[in-house]
Amino acid sequence: MHIEGPLEPELAFALAARNRTPLRHTDLDHLRRAYAFADLQSFLDLYYELTAVLQTPADFTDLAEAYLARAAAQGVRHAEVFVDPQAHTSRGVPLEVVFEGLGAAFATAEQRHGLSASLIVCFLRDRDPAEAEALVPRLRPYRDLVIGVGLDSAEVGNPPELFERAYALAADEGLHRVAHAGEEGPPAYVWSALDRLGVERVDHGIRSLEDPALVARLRAGQVPLTVCPLSNVELRCVPEMVAHPLRRMLDAGLLATVNSDDPAYFGGYLHDNTAAVSTALGLGAGERQRLAENSFRASFLPEADKERHLAAVRTAAAAGS
Repeated sequence: MHIEGPLEPELAFALAARNRTPLRHTDLDHLRRAYAFADLQSFLDLYYELTAVLQTPADFTDLAEAYLARAAAQGVRHAEVFVDPQAHTSRGVPLEVVFEGLGAAFATAEQRHGLSASLIVCFLRDRDPAEAEALVPRLRPYRDLVIGVGLDSAEVGNPPELFERAYALAADEGLHRVAHAGEEGPPAYVWSALDRLGVERVDHGIRSLEDPALVARLRAGQVPLTVCPLSNVELRCVPEMVAHPLRRMLDAGLLATVNSDDPAYFGGYLHDNTAAVSTALGLGAGERQRLAENSFRASFLPEADKERHLAAVRTAAAAGS
C-alpha cells in the first residue's frame, strides 16, 4: 500500500482548500470521473497531480490517520507502507516534512488503531538513479520509522538494474529491499530484481507465471509476491477479475499475498480486494486462511511477532469453521 494511495477525493479537496492549492477538477464528481484509467501511466498522471495537496506535516498526518483507521476497520493488523519521497521533494516539500507528518501518525498506530505500521521508501524508477543513491543516507535519522527501500512508478522501460547501486547502498545500511516487478513489465524484470537488486520480496509479480523457470525459483525460495487484484484489473494488467492469476499462483506453490496498492484510486482497501478476488475465483475458507498466513510470513516483522499473528489467524479460522 502506497501512503499516497488512500487520498480519497473528499480529503484531496479538503487539503487543497486548506493549502489553497488549485485543482483542475471542479468538483468531487468531476474528480471521481478521472479515476478511470487506461493503463499504469494514466493512473500515475492523476496520482502525482493530487500529491500537490500534501504540503505540511499535518497534511501527511491526516492522510496517514485516515488510512490507518480504514485499514484497522478492514482487519489489518500490520502494515508495511510505501512512501514516495521524491514525489514530494521534487515539488519543494522537504523530506523532514514528509517523515514528521507520517511519523506522528505511525508512532501511535497501535494505541489508536490496534495495528503496527512502518514505512518502505520507494525510489521513482522514471527518475535519475543518482537521486535514489543520494536519498539512501538521508534515511538514517528515520530508522525507527523506515525499515526498507522499494522501487515503483512507471515500470516499462525502466528495468530494475538501473538502481543496482542504490540497492547496494541500502543493503549496506541494513535496510530491507523490495521492488515492483512483473506488473506491466516482463518476467525479466523479476529476475533482475532478484539477482541485481537482491530483493527479499517482489511487489506484484503477476507476470512471473509466464516463465516456468522463474516460477520454480520463486517457489523454491518462497519469495513473497504482493498481489493487488483490484489494481491489476483497474490498470488493465488483467482484463477482468475472473481472469486474475492469484489462484494459479497459489496452486503453483507461490507465497502470494493480497494487498490494496492505491485503494482510493482502485476501488477498495484490503478486505475489499480479498472479497473481490475470493468471489471471482471461488476461493474457499482454507485459501483465504492461507493468504492471511502468507501475509505475515511475507512481512519483515520479528519472528516472535509473526508467530503471534499466525496463531491469531489459526484461532480465527478455527472459530469460523
